[in-house]
Amino acid sequence: MDDKQIVDLYWQRNETAISETEKKYGRYCFSIAANILHNNEDARECVNDTFFGAWNAMPPHRPVILSTFLGKITRRLSLKRWRNKTADKRGGGSIAISIDELEDRIPSGKNIDDSIESAELTGIINAFLDNLPVSERRVFLRRYWYFDSIGDISSRYGFTESKVKMMLKRTRDKLLVCLQKEDIWV
Repeated sequence: MDDKQIVDLYWQRNETAISETEKKYGRYCFSIAANILHNNEDARECVNDTFFGAWNAMPPHRPVILSTFLGKITRRLSLKRWRNKTADKRGGGSIAISIDELEDRIPSGKNIDDSIESAELTGIINAFLDNLPVSERRVFLRRYWYFDSIGDISSRYGFTESKVKMMLKRTRDKLLVCLQKEDIWV
């Protein structure tokens, strides 16, 4: 079943939508959750919560790219679960390391202007990613969107771990320059 048909099932409030979503995107969502949580039971719960979130979001939302829509929900839920589980014991693990690597490149203030600037920042980062060479963009997204380890990324793309680390460092530095050009200071 194609994505449009699955989305139509959600809009019709047909419960088949969930089983079709699970068939087509269950493993994709599970891999996102498992990379973040490193616990199969928690990952499965996040995937189930993803399908519930999709059910609640459609309608009114009609996603153009269902996989991206589901991936965002899974990632958000998994990060929330990870934060809750590690609230008392911050640090360690690839997620904490990934977040720490980007922390000094992305502003994180918490005032009313931030919600307005957040949309601008998203646009700037998306444009930045669009202008990266494909291999750099893929490595960057695997690390900071999917939270893959350096070892997993190097295996996936046939790079040495030191090459992956260097690519990530250079890309983070380019991101910092890009943000500074846009008058976003970190």
